[in-house]
Formats: sequence, C-alpha cells, structure tokens
Amino acid sequence: MKALLTIGLLICSNIFMTFAWYGHLKLSEYSWFSKLSLFGIIAFSWGIAFFEYCFQVPANRIGFVNNGGPFSLVQLKVLQEVITLVVFVVFSYFAFQTQIKPNHIIGFVFLVLAVYFIFKG
Repeated sequence: MKALLTIGLLICSNIFMTFAWYGHLKLSEYSWFSKLSLFGIIAFSWGIAFFEYCFQVPANRIGFVNNGGPFSLVQLKVLQEVITLVVFVVFSYFAFQTQIKPNHIIGFVFLVLAVYFIFKG
C-alpha cells in the first residue's frame, strides 16, 4: 500500500514539476502571460512548484525505508527520475506535439533496465 501511495504521490508531484519547469514555454502563446516579466514568470513557476513539494515531500517520507516505507533512498531517486521522464514525455507530446523517435524508445528501454537493476539488489 505504501509503495502505491508513494508512486501516486510522485506522479502528482512530477505533473506539477513538469508544468512549473516547462509550462511557461507553452503559456507564452497567450498574450496575458507573454506580458509577464522574467521575474513574474519565475514567481508563477514557483507558485506551481509549491504544489510539487506538497506531493514530493510526503512521497519521500512515506516511501523511505527508515520511515517504515518500502524503498531505499536510491530506489526512491530512481523511481522519481523515471516517473519524471514518463510525465515529461506525455506532457511534451500533448503540449508541444513532440514526436517520439526510435532513439527515445531505446533510451526508455535502458531506463527500465536501470530500474530493474536498482531494485534487483
């Protein structure tokens, strides 16, 4: 149960993080947003990032083995990175119509292998 909760919280966290980091690139298409100064865009992104932390911190606390969770620190980090990349691919596909190429698929296969080897030991 803690594993699923941790993964779910990490997914939510990464949705907010991806939007905070890259959403402003898409929002710049709107006139109200494009008028913001760089400081305004940073403040806007920080506001979104607050919600990322509201999911990230509990995910790590619940999931960490020293707090009774199922994951080591390295496992938590690898999960977070893979979830980040999956969320980013979905976001970039829908927000920017980014095409997934064969080299991307090969890279994802290697990431899945990395997760396998991290969790094997």
